[in-house]
Amino acid sequence: MVHVRARAAVHDALWEKYRRAMGSGELPRPFDEMALIARLAERRGRPIELIPVDALPNLPCGLLMVTDHADCIVYATDTSVLHQRHILLHEAAHLVCGHDGAGPGAGDAADPGAGDAADPGDAATAGSRALLPHLPDTLVRRVLGRTVYTEPQEHEAELLASLICSRAAREARTPPLAEGQQRRLGSLFGVPRARGRSRG
Repeated sequence: MVHVRARAAVHDALWEKYRRAMGSGELPRPFDEMALIARLAERRGRPIELIPVDALPNLPCGLLMVTDHADCIVYATDTSVLHQRHILLHEAAHLVCGHDGAGPGAGDAADPGAGDAADPGDAATAGSRALLPHLPDTLVRRVLGRTVYTEPQEHEAELLASLICSRAAREARTPPLAEGQQRRLGSLFGVPRARGRSRG
């Protein structure tokens, strides 16, 4: 029981991050990850560029790169529609959760000289170069610290993406009631209709 409450608390805290980042806890209806990302870009005041690519072996199927002018989400297209959705939401969740280099220690992580040859950033550098070979090395090195996340950050982004997918699926199964249906249900259960409102 304690574990269930702890998990619920984690989910609530994550959803509160979503609410703060998006201005409300509502999802686009019908759900559309592109609309959600467009709204996130509007809220952040920065464009989010979506860059579809063919997946390459041993490279991540999604990547978030933060540049001076835009946030770029690179995502694999040679996968299922549901998997593409999850990739896009996972990378967007990094932005929602503030993993884009704005937090403490971001400066150290972004330092290209930090770390050693075994640094996990090497894989991200290779990945970004393979996926986007036209990017200059200086840009790859500058965004490197913002594309290599800690394990807890990856877990948080993955969990938020899963929560969004789960809520979207639940809402798709339970369409909103029309005003007439709400009135009838309200009268059945004795719920007074709010005055001055066109919808209940």
